[in-house]
Amino acid sequence: MINIHEKTLQDIEFYSVLQHVAELCITDLGRVQALKIKPFTTRELVLQSLEFTNEYVSSFANDNRIPNHGFEPITKEIKLLHIENSYLDTKSFKKIASINLTVSDIVKFLKKFDDYYPSLFKLSSNLELVKHIVTEIDATIDRFGDVKDNASDTLYQLRQQINSVRGKINQSFTSALNTYHNLDYLDDIRESVVENKRVLAVKAMYRRKVKGSIMGSSKTGSIVYVQPEQTFQYARELNNLEFEESEEVDKILRNLTEFVRPYTLLFQQYQEFLMHLDVVYAKAKYAQSINAIRPEINTNKTYEAKDAYHPLLYLSNKLEGKKTFPQSIILNPKNRIIVISGPNAGGKSITLKTIGLLQVMIQSGLLIPVHEKSNICLFDRIISDIGDNQSIENHLSTYSYRLKQMNFFLRKCNKNTLFLIDEFGTGSDPELGGALAETFLEEFYHREAYGIITTHYSNLKVLANELPFMQNANMMFDEKSLEPMFNLILGQAGSSFTFEVAQKNGIPYSLINRAKKKIERGKVRFDATIAKLQKERSKLEKTERSLKENEKKKQSEADKLEEVNAKVQKKLENFQELYDSNQRLIYLGQKFNDISEKYFDNKKKQELMAELFKLVQIENSKRKKVSAKQKRAEKAKEAQVKKEAEKKVAVIRQKKKSAKQKEAKVEKPKPILKVGDRVRMHDGRAIGSIDSIEKGKAIVNYGIFTTNVNTDLLELVEAKK
Repeated sequence: MINIHEKTLQDIEFYSVLQHVAELCITDLGRVQALKIKPFTTRELVLQSLEFTNEYVSSFANDNRIPNHGFEPITKEIKLLHIENSYLDTKSFKKIASINLTVSDIVKFLKKFDDYYPSLFKLSSNLELVKHIVTEIDATIDRFGDVKDNASDTLYQLRQQINSVRGKINQSFTSALNTYHNLDYLDDIRESVVENKRVLAVKAMYRRKVKGSIMGSSKTGSIVYVQPEQTFQYARELNNLEFEESEEVDKILRNLTEFVRPYTLLFQQYQEFLMHLDVVYAKAKYAQSINAIRPEINTNKTYEAKDAYHPLLYLSNKLEGKKTFPQSIILNPKNRIIVISGPNAGGKSITLKTIGLLQVMIQSGLLIPVHEKSNICLFDRIISDIGDNQSIENHLSTYSYRLKQMNFFLRKCNKNTLFLIDEFGTGSDPELGGALAETFLEEFYHREAYGIITTHYSNLKVLANELPFMQNANMMFDEKSLEPMFNLILGQAGSSFTFEVAQKNGIPYSLINRAKKKIERGKVRFDATIAKLQKERSKLEKTERSLKENEKKKQSEADKLEEVNAKVQKKLENFQELYDSNQRLIYLGQKFNDISEKYFDNKKKQELMAELFKLVQIENSKRKKVSAKQKRAEKAKEAQVKKEAEKKVAVIRQKKKSAKQKEAKVEKPKPILKVGDRVRMHDGRAIGSIDSIEKGKAIVNYGIFTTNVNTDLLELVEAKK
């Protein structure tokens, strides 16, 4: 049975976290419920609540968002339904219909996506959906919150009559208005409204000539307001009909109330479900704001919180643009108690509160801001002594209060307890208080309790070093500036840097030296040794970080080189394939040229066809049968390689062209080409002879074919002799 002490919740500022969670709820009932969150009493309830929150967080990141769960409270309606002969108004029925529809949408959604949200689906699967309630309400009440005309035959007839009488009222009033206006009995304003009724504005001198009831007069008395007699009669008839309509509406609402009354308990379940869902939603939003996760929960009494952030400090620093330093704590059966030492303002108390707050949060179903590889166990009891230890109300001194707390700890502490004590042993004579604190700590140790304490007492640091399942820890300080580094180091006690900090703050060295002489030399040497070790530890930490950074850089560069090498190798393979393909095409071209020459000489078509067929058969025997998809892939690959090769060739050609242009500037004047000269193209290898030259163009004969080329593109190979 899990039971977290109330004082612990106050010490670690758990209620401040609940305030943040409550602000994220979207309903008033949800906000009230969020402020009542307490650690769960059983492990099963803790795990179930964590699953609810974790599933809701996952819904923010996928396309299957959980439908809106907002609702208007129906607490008043539920109370009325419990009272016999009471009935609800139309607004209440609309709220009941709305909450029914909301629950129905969510239950159907969770049923559809039960693979995504198994825990939430299980929570909703016990709810019974009653469709005919919404159908009945919609059949009786319209979307504006009025009872529909066809809710009953009697109501329909009454409203027909009411509309008819209203028409007669308007008709009779208009008739009287026109008649008396023509007789000039009315004032310029002609009509007005008194007590929500249309009246004639009659001149005072003609009031006796107008038939009807006098409803009042103007301030000056010059106008008398009269309701025409015929209109008055119809108005009385209308009042009677409206009274009957009101009675019929009440009757319909009473019948509808009796129809829904048997489902009162179900409505209460609906509201509680949506209220619970609102709290889960707020927990999920809060988890999102502090980058919280659901860590691994174990049963082997191992507590390993990696990179743990204090959620309140994290949000506060985030708003101010400051950095928050995480802490890592490990507790297990072989390392049950940690004694944190070091100078004040180094972050000892914050570390203590961080661990306590995160543990209470996880046991209340809230996700916590730790590394995903963290592994957390649950405790039956968490007790603490943090903060101001004076009790003005009970007239207790700090030390008396401490003793009462220690007495409480001794009564409650066992192997399933986590205790958190700040400034352990203070409040009394350092020697005597330290001895008593050491005795208490030994007792907690022998009871196999888990705990974290902060202290300045050397004897507690020594005890932590001597006992096998207890460990020292310290908050790192910069050895040069003596500024806190907010980094917890396990395995070594911390110096209080008493004299160093005093010197940094301007205390004269002579006074510090006199203070050193007043205490035992052994203690000074012990503290100095710890301070020296801490400084060395700080240097080693920096060196280790630097080495790790260098290692990362080298690994990154090696990975890049390997990637470049792989790309180069791939390109070489592709170019080799392209080269082989081009060589094969050149070979085919040569073979085709030989066959063409042979046919040119002997003109034997049959022999030509046989040679060509033989060539095709040889080539096809080398081909592998591939699918159309593979062909397309190979062609695409070949096209890509060709494109890359062409780009590289284009660059090379451009370089050659630039080099030739430079040479051309230095070379002798270009020779004049004549008929019979042997020439070739600038970028070509084939040599031909000029048959004729006309208007800057030459016809060049290559033997098999002739071509018409611009003379600027030709270069002289051999002049005609």
